[in-house]
Amino acid sequence: MFAAARQRGPVQRVTLGDGHGAWVIVSYDLAREALNDPRFSKNMQAAFSSGTDVAEGLPGPALAKHMLAVDPPDHTRLRRLVSSAFTPRRVETLRPRVEAIVGGLLDGLAASGPDEPFDLVSSFAFPLPFTVICELLGVDAEDRAELGHELTTLLSPTPTDEAWARAKQASDAVIGMLTALVEQKHASPTDDLVSGLIEARDEEGKLDHQELLATIFQLIVAGHDTTTSLIGNGVVALLAHPDQLAAFRADESATDAAVEELLRFDAPVPHATFRFAATDVEIGGVTIPKGDQVLVSLAAANRDSAHFSSPDQLDLSRQGERHLAFGHGIHFCLGAPLARMEGRIALRSLFERFPGMQLAVAPDELHWGHGDGVVLRGLSELPVRLGSDALGERESGRGEHS
Repeated sequence: MFAAARQRGPVQRVTLGDGHGAWVIVSYDLAREALNDPRFSKNMQAAFSSGTDVAEGLPGPALAKHMLAVDPPDHTRLRRLVSSAFTPRRVETLRPRVEAIVGGLLDGLAASGPDEPFDLVSSFAFPLPFTVICELLGVDAEDRAELGHELTTLLSPTPTDEAWARAKQASDAVIGMLTALVEQKHASPTDDLVSGLIEARDEEGKLDHQELLATIFQLIVAGHDTTTSLIGNGVVALLAHPDQLAAFRADESATDAAVEELLRFDAPVPHATFRFAATDVEIGGVTIPKGDQVLVSLAAANRDSAHFSSPDQLDLSRQGERHLAFGHGIHFCLGAPLARMEGRIALRSLFERFPGMQLAVAPDELHWGHGDGVVLRGLSELPVRLGSDALGERESGRGEHS
């Protein structure tokens, strides 16, 4: 599909599902160029107020003033406030906790019989990154289940009026829960990221209340949803390519490269987040008029044969071909070090502990129904069985975490 799209041109006018027009960029080189071009604005509130023909979506303006929806200097200021929590060095200190969470979740999976199907998304791929980001932000354990449920509803597709109504209700609930979290941390601050952001709001004046709520929302969503999809999509890709799975299991040192290839092969974020042309922009021989929305297709760029050899082939030994799954430029994913670490630990531990794991449904029965289908791509559920090797793994103790 991506190859056919590129034959029609690297920059194309399209009509989105809600009926409004936009432009999509499908080549690797132009995607990198667009992601780093300040003429493509991310100021969502400016787009709404100017009457630009874009879909507002949910959760709407109330939580739309985070670093992915503003331009410099606001973007620079907001990113600086949280960047220290996601440096590679800071993320590495989280490794023991991530390993402990993974180990506990795998112990829970081991209770399933070898032929008993269960959902790997709800039992493993979702709770791992969601627990980590909630702990970083200071969300109380008793509040996480409700918040997770409402976020899942909010981020699900809304093809019908009923689905939109459910998402709107979930959006309102999330706003209420985040407001309550801020009030709680303001009254009783602790050593967490939300308390630090409140201090910046109250004492340093570096962000206003709307920016505070929007930043917390963005960190929670970006901190769990994409990693959930990385794990789920990665498991499916490996199970669909037994030779690559065997290579993955045989060489622990290749874990880092394998995760990068899985990110390229089936990107959890197939299109970069919101952008529109702040002025007329000529790119790829096409002029995008001022005010038009622009979608940079990261998934298409990651399958561009002009940049990647055999791009539709999953090759865990691929080297030196840099993907765009985390974006590029000043909006490069802040949480990339954390997502990479969680993905590496999760996939390595999962297949070491349960080498016989297999899909419990036919591949064409899998439903990528989580996410809006434009910016996010993830499995709504992933039915698997542990397989006949699971019992042997548990008895031998292989794969246990120290």
